[in-house]
Formats: sequence, structure tokens, C-alpha cells
Amino acid sequence: MKHLRLLLVPVLATFLALPAAAEKLSLNTLSNYFNSFETAQSRFTQINADGSKSAGTLYMRRPGRARFEYDPPNEALVIAGGGQVAIFDQKSNAGPEQYPLSRTPLSIILAKRVNLAQARMVTGHGTRGTDTVVRARDPQKPEYGSIDLIFAANPTRLIEWIINDPSGSKTRVILSNFKTGGNMPASLFDITLAANRR
Repeated sequence: MKHLRLLLVPVLATFLALPAAAEKLSLNTLSNYFNSFETAQSRFTQINADGSKSAGTLYMRRPGRARFEYDPPNEALVIAGGGQVAIFDQKSNAGPEQYPLSRTPLSIILAKRVNLAQARMVTGHGTRGTDTVVRARDPQKPEYGSIDLIFAANPTRLIEWIINDPSGSKTRVILSNFKTGGNMPASLFDITLAANRR
């Protein structure tokens, strides 16, 4: 019996050293997190389905405004402002492609008052390891695919999202050095101004 106890000691020590199972953050906690700030800025790394990578800076100004500014030599730019999302393609001389913000999952986190528990686009709420995952999609446009918003705890923060294409491909956007607060000029989110400058 003594030998059995001696054998179990390292096993129990290893088990006790393992992190506790992840407890997912509630939708109310995540909503309060977004509602706690108006502006935020973060570096991001985008990993495309083909394995190619690009990086840039994300600017957010709630309600309704965001800017994804890619680092050179990539000249792509995505702006949410004035109720629209505009995608500027570096390979096109035409104007930006535009979509109503309300038809994109960005509208959920850029709302004046975020309430994930009542957002009709939220279709899933679970965990990935120690992180919490919220899945969103437009129920009227399932062909647009879905987005997984991934949050870490202690403190609560948005760390990544994954865009799931209907074809099965995924694009990851990993956030780093996410900082809230600070002044951001309205010109950062002006689609017309950005179009005139390109």
C-alpha cells in the first residue's frame, strides 16, 4: 500500500498542476467589456487561407467606426464609417467595394450599446482551450459565412477572430497590444476622404 501511495504522488502532483477547465465568459461580461471603451487601437496579423500573412493597425471608434490599415507594401484598406464598410483593393483602380455595416458581423461590436445576448447574429457561444468563442453570422445571408470572436480572460480582452468562408477556408486575424482609450480623428473613418486620397 505504501508503494502504491508513492506511485500516485507524482501522478496527483501532475494532475493538480494542470490548469482548471476553461469557464467561458458570459455574453454579459463580453458585452460589458466592449461597452467599457469608446476607442481602441491594436496591431494585427492576418493569416490567410493560403498561409500568406500581412500585418497592420486596427483603429476602432464606437459607435460604428473602424479602420484596418495594412503595412506597406500592402496597400489594402478597410474602413467602417457612415453606416458602410468599404474595402479598398490595392490591385483595383475602381472605387472601394461597399457593404452596409448592419449586414456585417462588425456591426455587433461597433454598436453604440453592445448586447451579445440579444444580437440576432450570435449563433454560438463556447470555449477553445482557456478562451471563450462567440460565433456570429447573418441569418439572412448564410452564404457570407461566419466569424468567430475569441476572448481571453483575466483581464477580459478580444485577442483574435476567425472568418469562416462558406467554402471552408479560414482567415485569422490575431490582435496584439490591444489598447483602449485615446483620441482618434473622424478623418480616419471617412470613406470618401480615403477614396479621394488613393
